[in-house]
Amino acid sequence: MTKRRLATSLVGTFIAIVVLIGCQTAYYAMWEKMGKEKRHLLRDQIENSREDQEKASAAFKDALTRLKEIYGLDGGDLEKMYNRLSDEYENCQERAEIIDDRIDKIQRIASDLFAEWRQEIDQIKNSKFRSQSALKLKTTQSRFASLESTLLIARKQMNPVLSNLKDYVLYLKHNLNARAIGSLKGEAASIETDVDRLVRDIQRSIKEADAFLKEFEK
Repeated sequence: MTKRRLATSLVGTFIAIVVLIGCQTAYYAMWEKMGKEKRHLLRDQIENSREDQEKASAAFKDALTRLKEIYGLDGGDLEKMYNRLSDEYENCQERAEIIDDRIDKIQRIASDLFAEWRQEIDQIKNSKFRSQSALKLKTTQSRFASLESTLLIARKQMNPVLSNLKDYVLYLKHNLNARAIGSLKGEAASIETDVDRLVRDIQRSIKEADAFLKEFEK
């Protein structure tokens, strides 16, 4: 890359960062006028993440149910079953994308909240208050790290299931016959195991969200 191109690229990146920071600042300012600070926004996003994950869990279980219906299909309308499975796959993909967006919002708001918290601690003159506030920040960051970890693990576990579902959908699209059903049956155990693991990971993440919110709101 030439120096000129490198400079242009750096300028573009800088502008994008400035725009992002400006938008985020305006976003917080808007909510503050409505009586909501960063801690309220973080709480709301985490609460929403619980609902997002519950819906995702239901979507993946529905897709597995649809797949099992195809396994047991005997002389039915395979084309119709394929369309249903395709719809379930699209729903799972959409739910995963929603969770990606939710995680991004949670991480961004948490980072901004903790940065603001540290700055405000430095402004406290009373040593006792400053120490207590610093301890609360440290505890909250530790709890958030646990929550973030379970969120990311649950989201990552969606990938192999989505990959398998996509394979099944495309395979059926190209092979709408009894032989195709027989091939899918041979793969049943793998995706059922992955879905079961995913559901457990999602429930673990939801419990972690509950625990974080309980401590966060004290």
